Amino acid sequence: MTIIDDHGRLEPPLAADEVTMLLSFLDYQRATLEWKTRGLDANGLRASLAPTAMTLGGLLKHLAWVEDYWFSRCLHGNEPAAPWDAVDWRADSDWEWHSAAEDSPEYLRTLWADAVNRSRDLVADALAHGGLDREIAPRGSDDRGASLRWILVHMIEEYARHNGHADLLREAVDGETGE
Repeated sequence: MTIIDDHGRLEPPLAADEVTMLLSFLDYQRATLEWKTRGLDANGLRASLAPTAMTLGGLLKHLAWVEDYWFSRCLHGNEPAAPWDAVDWRADSDWEWHSAAEDSPEYLRTLWADAVNRSRDLVADALAHGGLDREIAPRGSDDRGASLRWILVHMIEEYARHNGHADLLREAVDGETGE
């Protein structure tokens, strides 16, 4: 049975195979970020809440980068694509957070949505060629044994943590609350 909540999020199934469960929870977390940023203008996406400089626009751009980093670069070994390929990460390791204030809401939403769509395709390819046990592309000694399963669990954690930030930021912007 498919259940869509009051915010348009597809509820994860109560029982399913491992792949379906992991992908459902990741998509639920993605949908939560979409909901928390939905309808905001540039000022809303740029608003911060002391003592942090974090913004909802920064969250969208950061999570777009995280999607591309883990599913394209780490899992498949692809070189960074635009806009990540032109960033001097040594000069500003938090570039995506800082530069988001210069971006329009449409750009940030499209950047993030496109990254999510690419990730879905890359995950489908990895599942067809190795499944959850598929190891990431070799990058260094730190990554021995990391698998698609690990990336999916990490991404659920990454979104859940940042969605907690998004809850607070959205409430500060316009008072909207919710899980």
